[in-house]
Amino acid sequence: MSKHLLLCFLFFLSFSHLLLSSCSSFSNSTRLCPHGQGLALLQLKKSFSIKKSHSDYFEYYHLPNYPKTEYWKEGSDCCSWDGVTCDLVTGHVIELDLSCSWLSGTIHSNSTLFRFPHLQSLNLAFNDFSGSSVSAGFGRFSSLTHLNLSDSGFSGLISPEISHLYNLVSLDLSMNDGVEFAPHGFDSLGQNLTKLQKLHLSGISISSVFPNSLLNRSSLISLHLSYCGLHGRFPDHDINLLKLEVLYLRRNYDLSGNFPRFSENNSLMELDLSHTNFSGELPASMGNLKSLQTLYLSDCQFSGSIPASLGNLKSLQTLYLRNCRFSGSIPGSLENLTQITLLNLHRNHFSGKIPNVFHNLRNLNFLCLSRNNLSGQIPPSIGNLTNLHHLDFSNNQLEGVIPSPVNGFSSLSSVDLGYNYLLNGTIPSWLYTLPSLVLLDLSQNKFTGCIGEFQFHSLEEIDLSVNDGVLETSKFEKLRNLTWLDLSNNMLSLTMSNNSKSMLPNIDGIDLSNNNISGILSWNVGKDTLSYLNLSYNFISGFEMLPWSSMEILDLHSNLLQGPLPTPPIATFFFSVSHNKLSGEISPLICKASSMQILDISHNNLSGMLPRCLGNFSKDLSVLNLGRNQFHGTITQTFFKDNSIRTLDFNNNQLEGLVPRSLIMCRELEVLDLGNNKINGTFPHWLGALPKLQVLVLRSNRFHGHIGFSKIKSPFMSLRIIDLAHNDFEGDLPKMYFKSLKAIMNIDEDNMTREYIGGYYYQDSIMVTIKGLELEFVKILNTFTTIDLSSNKFQGEIPECIGNLNSLRGLNLSHNDLRGHIPLSFRNLKMLESLDLSSNQLSGQIPQELTSLTFLSVLNLSQNHLTGFIPQGNQFGTFGNDSYYKNAGLCGFPLSKRCTTNEIPYPSQEIEAGFESGFDWKITLMGYGCGLVIGLSLGCLIFLSGKPEWLVWIIDKNIHKKIVRNKRSTRRRGVGISYVFHSHFIMFCVL
Repeated sequence: MSKHLLLCFLFFLSFSHLLLSSCSSFSNSTRLCPHGQGLALLQLKKSFSIKKSHSDYFEYYHLPNYPKTEYWKEGSDCCSWDGVTCDLVTGHVIELDLSCSWLSGTIHSNSTLFRFPHLQSLNLAFNDFSGSSVSAGFGRFSSLTHLNLSDSGFSGLISPEISHLYNLVSLDLSMNDGVEFAPHGFDSLGQNLTKLQKLHLSGISISSVFPNSLLNRSSLISLHLSYCGLHGRFPDHDINLLKLEVLYLRRNYDLSGNFPRFSENNSLMELDLSHTNFSGELPASMGNLKSLQTLYLSDCQFSGSIPASLGNLKSLQTLYLRNCRFSGSIPGSLENLTQITLLNLHRNHFSGKIPNVFHNLRNLNFLCLSRNNLSGQIPPSIGNLTNLHHLDFSNNQLEGVIPSPVNGFSSLSSVDLGYNYLLNGTIPSWLYTLPSLVLLDLSQNKFTGCIGEFQFHSLEEIDLSVNDGVLETSKFEKLRNLTWLDLSNNMLSLTMSNNSKSMLPNIDGIDLSNNNISGILSWNVGKDTLSYLNLSYNFISGFEMLPWSSMEILDLHSNLLQGPLPTPPIATFFFSVSHNKLSGEISPLICKASSMQILDISHNNLSGMLPRCLGNFSKDLSVLNLGRNQFHGTITQTFFKDNSIRTLDFNNNQLEGLVPRSLIMCRELEVLDLGNNKINGTFPHWLGALPKLQVLVLRSNRFHGHIGFSKIKSPFMSLRIIDLAHNDFEGDLPKMYFKSLKAIMNIDEDNMTREYIGGYYYQDSIMVTIKGLELEFVKILNTFTTIDLSSNKFQGEIPECIGNLNSLRGLNLSHNDLRGHIPLSFRNLKMLESLDLSSNQLSGQIPQELTSLTFLSVLNLSQNHLTGFIPQGNQFGTFGNDSYYKNAGLCGFPLSKRCTTNEIPYPSQEIEAGFESGFDWKITLMGYGCGLVIGLSLGCLIFLSGKPEWLVWIIDKNIHKKIVRNKRSTRRRGVGISYVFHSHFIMFCVL
């Protein structure tokens, strides 16, 4: 027996050796990859260059990326190359995976890529094939089951041959922004590719309605159609795709519909309808989505309350409902979502209290309920969220104290409870001990007490603005990573630490405005890093120095700064020291701030002449405000071409000379305020060529002469605030300019964005005179319009064309020598709020039509020669005697002088104007003549024969009706007037 076993063992060894030898011989003599395929692959390699990609996508999804083709070597078996898979029997290349391979180049129609007819899988994702199209060559792969060309720079039309790849199971063309389907191409694809399980076309331009054929593909598992330009209505019928796990339709802005209805035995795990036009309420049946893990419905039109059945989605991990129209209370059934990690209900209309539902939501790491109408206290169960990273309850109406955590928030990195207005008490001690806290925002509340000391250095941003506290800077000395600190609008004093030089070494921005900081500051926190510092609205009297080398925005306005004007750091582009007590001259060193964009040194006691460099020291200079100082001399004459100046304010100084002609170079100029100086010369008509000029103030200077005409075709087309008051202009009012003021005509306020002149941080201001009072508009709304030509020597009549300025809000022509009537066209000034025509030589009646100006709140017609009845109705019932002072011929309310019969209002001039175009005075005279003869004859006959009662009764009954009817008629007015006149005559004769 043992002998037989030994023989068998020896035979096995010899056979094994023979078999191994044969295999070794076969492998050494035969390559699996056919020679032609290897050459084709090497040619494909040569057609591309290698360009290393730095895509964040690789890192986010942990995708390996390296140049796979670099390891393809001639003479080796191509089936062993990276990314190449061959059939074990035939050796044909059946899979080619060159994704994330840093390939760069164009795939032409004759590329060797298309020489692999046996390919079953092709993946070229995450390369750079710019200039390539999804050409007909890709349609040659009849055996292809998987095709991935995503995020590789393809462009142009998708070849219809793609729809002939009948074996495709997975197609991914997503994130090729320049790729689009030909008309009906997408429909054909949906109808032909019946085996599809995965269809990813996000970012491809489809621009069609959602095809019903896709909802009949029972094989579909994943469907990505985001950013595709789909429109129309999503099908309302039930979706019976039992295998469907993923449906992404985000950012198809014109795709509408209700929340999709899925069958009860669905497999849906991810649904994204965000940034679409889906609307309506969420149905209770959404509770059937038992497998759902991710639900994105943000930025849609969904409304109504959230159904309690949401609590049935026990697999849900992400619920993103931000920026919709949901209302009602937040359902308590949220407590059943024990797997949820992200809950975002930002910017809806939820109201009521935050439900106390967080006891079991221990996986929650992101919680945002901001910008709703939630009230009450923060629920105590919030303290159970031990894995919470982000907490945002800002912009609600929460009140009370902040509750303490049960087991601590060891992972909490962001806390935003700002803009609740009613949260109070002291800042809880546990907030100072969070080891991972990066952002803390408790602004716009009612917290009190001292600010404690933060124990960890992780904090990067702190906003405690608009509370009530006491600041000691030493409390922040451990915050080595702090970049932003906002303690503005409190009642803070400033206690300096001895080691302030080493404090906050990485600080970038500090806002301590609106506090009680006083004295001379010796403060160099963030000497090398600080770029934003706002100390405005304090009581600071000076600085020992401005040491910040990186300072870009330095706002010191509204303090008590004294002494010479400090020179801003060279890097500064915003510098404001307005509303202080600075004195002396401007140092030429200020012109070294070559990055300056906004320079505001107004409202000080600065004097001397202006440095010549002010007009051109910075090509980026946008705002130059030197107003309300004591500068003298002339305005700089050197404004260079292509400058960026938007605002020039030299108001209220002692400047003289002419308006510099170089201002014509300021093509971006919107505001020019030269008021209250000693500038002379004639009207600078050439300013009408500035295309963006909106505000022109030349008041209280020494301008003179006729405004005259301009050679510019359409001057001042953007101008909407004009103040030329208190000068010596003379002659007629400038009709040409009134006709050209397009910015004061036909403003559609309902469809325009209301904004202020200026940028986000700095807005322009202006002084406006209304009813003799100077009012400062600290911001200039883009709908505000006014014209003030008062206190000059203008003569002649008021032009009718002013009535075309139907968006005008203020008009002041007082204290001139204007004559004639108040134009009837003023009835068109429907937006007018203030009208001052006082102290002129105007005569005639006040037009009754002015009562239609329902916004008129200030009216001054005093010291003219107006006569007749004061119109009644609407706003005219609110004006007092002073509106009509020293017009001896006026009568009626509110004056004590009553009107006589002769002063009853004449037929309106509007009607009279109508006669001129529709009626002949010859007919009128004929009517008077005939009426006179008939009237005298009948009168004498009646007088001789007695007084017939029937005639008296008829005339007495109808005379009033005839008068009223006559006033409404404008066609046969001559006959009507004659008839009424002689009806009175007949009545007199009868009586």
